[in-house]
Amino acid sequence: MTETTTFEQATAAASGAAATEQFRSKQRTGTSDVDTGRVDTLVSDLLAATHDIIRRHKVTYAEYDALKAWLIRVGEDGEWPLFLDVWVEHVVEEVANESREGSKGTIEGPYYVPDSPRLPADASLPMRDDEKGTALLFQGQVRSVDGTPLAGATVEMWHADSDGLYSQFAPGLSEWNLRGTIVTDGQGNFKIHTIEPAPYQIPTDGSCGKLIAAAGWHAWRPAHLHLKVSAPGHQLITTQLYFKGGQHVADDIASAVKPELVLDPAPAADGNGRDVTYDFVLDKA
Repeated sequence: MTETTTFEQATAAASGAAATEQFRSKQRTGTSDVDTGRVDTLVSDLLAATHDIIRRHKVTYAEYDALKAWLIRVGEDGEWPLFLDVWVEHVVEEVANESREGSKGTIEGPYYVPDSPRLPADASLPMRDDEKGTALLFQGQVRSVDGTPLAGATVEMWHADSDGLYSQFAPGLSEWNLRGTIVTDGQGNFKIHTIEPAPYQIPTDGSCGKLIAAAGWHAWRPAHLHLKVSAPGHQLITTQLYFKGGQHVADDIASAVKPELVLDPAPAADGNGRDVTYDFVLDKA
């Protein structure tokens, strides 16, 4: 497969604006209380690390001015959610979940939208009649760390289409395309019929793209499924699942791949696409 994509249709400005609005909406419904002592510690350490970089690398005024111009451009492009989710979030997730006993998590990313359509335990994600891509049956069980099946657990799934595009962040896609919330059956089981997503580049026409080009990096994320799995009395797990042998699994720009999160689908028995089983184990709240 050649590294081509139509993701450029989803411009940095449009994707950035959508991601920023989603984040602001989450902040309006959540809590933003932060202890002042923690703010003092974290910001002081961040500034000290910045000062150390400047001294060690003898940063020039020309480089400093270029940084200021770039930081201003990130804000103008609405790309702070993209920048932070691609290059910072994976470490925040690592620290937040270091004591988790159940399934591994990873980053949420900037393209999550809450309140996707609720679907039964055996369901197809909403998609176009002519949706392109290899059919995928993703099935498994949600259970507690003690092995108890979790009936009525919710498995939220969202992912890009076969062109690497996300609904609500790219033109021409219906609102809930390839997004849904599946409710497990009495034994905690689920079956989700969907298509395999494609690898994609994060938008490169904005300020994040300029950073990537200046540093000589690539902009690619491997194909992946996004999931949020929850049940009453248990901790929510946010994760992404990748595909064995897929492009950029070994060099994800977002550094979000973990060995436990790599799927190995098998050809479907009926010859139509591929099947894979993956169970989720949730920690008690």
